Amino acid sequence: MRICLVLCFAGVLAAQAPAVGIFEGQSDVGTVLKPGSATFDAASNSYTITSHGENMWAAEDDFHFVWKKMSGDVTVTADIRFLTATGNAHKKGMLIVRRTLDPDSDYVDAALHVVGLTSMQSREVKGGNTREVQSWMASPRRMRLVKRGAYFFMYVAGEDGDFHLSGGSMKLELNEPFYVGLGVCAHDRTAEETVVFSNVEVKSGGGSGEPKLYSTLEAVPVQSTDRRSVYVGKGRMAGPVWSKDGKTLLFVDDGKLRSIVAVGGKPVAVPAGALDQLNAHSAISVDGTLLAVTEAAKGRRAVYTLPAGGGTPVRLTRQDAQFEAWTPDGGLLLSGKRKKKETFFKVGLPGGSESPVQLGAGTNANPGYSPDGKFIYFDSDRSGSRQIWRMAADGTGAEQITTDEFLNSTPRVSPDGLQVAFLSVGKGGPEGAETDMKVRSVILATKAVRVISNMVGGVGSLGSAPWSPDGRTLTYVSYQLAPE
Repeated sequence: MRICLVLCFAGVLAAQAPAVGIFEGQSDVGTVLKPGSATFDAASNSYTITSHGENMWAAEDDFHFVWKKMSGDVTVTADIRFLTATGNAHKKGMLIVRRTLDPDSDYVDAALHVVGLTSMQSREVKGGNTREVQSWMASPRRMRLVKRGAYFFMYVAGEDGDFHLSGGSMKLELNEPFYVGLGVCAHDRTAEETVVFSNVEVKSGGGSGEPKLYSTLEAVPVQSTDRRSVYVGKGRMAGPVWSKDGKTLLFVDDGKLRSIVAVGGKPVAVPAGALDQLNAHSAISVDGTLLAVTEAAKGRRAVYTLPAGGGTPVRLTRQDAQFEAWTPDGGLLLSGKRKKKETFFKVGLPGGSESPVQLGAGTNANPGYSPDGKFIYFDSDRSGSRQIWRMAADGTGAEQITTDEFLNSTPRVSPDGLQVAFLSVGKGGPEGAETDMKVRSVILATKAVRVISNMVGGVGSLGSAPWSPDGRTLTYVSYQLAPE
């Protein structure tokens, strides 16, 4: 239970907090059993912060915060060290940008947990739940939080001191001025923990030079919606899909095929002959032996198959065609322009005549099968705006699945057939280009829709087979226009 006396005391402390180092003040935010403290050592440019506090997560926070008010773009950098490795595994030291000192304020932080988990956390609206993007690097030696406009980026550095983008960005529009500083949370209401922040730099500005395009391969457990960065690279990645054993992810990196261990690491090239202009449309066959890919070179699209682990490609199509999904009987569902209109059709292996799928009005795209093969899910604008639809496998009986204020596309059915993940863009927003979008899912039995991720995405963010075989994790690519 939150004690009024403690809350009132924390409010008095916030108003009377003394300056410390470069910071204007210090405050206990939320409920703490004892007032926190902070000291500054000018010789080492370090801040030692001690705090109680049950958590900094969910809908409100309890922690000690040293802060200054700032406006515009901001960069905060520090080394973070815990005095003890005991205590709660999720006690953390944080670099913070926060709208207010209210316990339920919206904010973004770069947080290092004592066990090495490193993540950028954000509460997007006052009183909302906190979300996070976990870094591919654990236990960095040095951390940096960058605010550039409404977008936030976290950078991490190992023992060599070289900074690398940690993963996906977060967006938060703040009125000015806002609070910038360092925070500590014990993650235990009765415990007192101390963290040292050294080599601290707080600067106006969000990095020099023009931003560069980065791509982050993310994997999100759909129950928790905690985003995890598997791999970050410069340039454009697209179309991640799972191997049949769930141990590997395949994706396209600037037109070339790559694979990476699903828990993270360095990607390796997948042999694909001369194919080096692939788009996001690929997936492994139902029996796990073949990989279908789409070459998109010089304005032409063609579908090939090759062994699932890579090898010599075999061309299946001569007319314009793009891979969409494997049929339940081991054939392929393709799309392509026929009579100047994009349509869907089936072909068998090793190739053969096209069998058109009956389509209704409007522009239809991104088809895929339900696990039982009874339905084809797709997106269409036939109702006046782009929404998710499904039809029987023969093209009859079309029904609309989503009806809301978003433009919804790229439906992907979970392995158990109970829900559909898809991309959503606000109406009036650009379709295709990198833009703010959501990964959402709809529960088919109830039509309830939930947000899995808010991110910057585009064409190729959601591949043809983004669900892990056990249906617990969804993978996609987010994009970052980040300062180097």
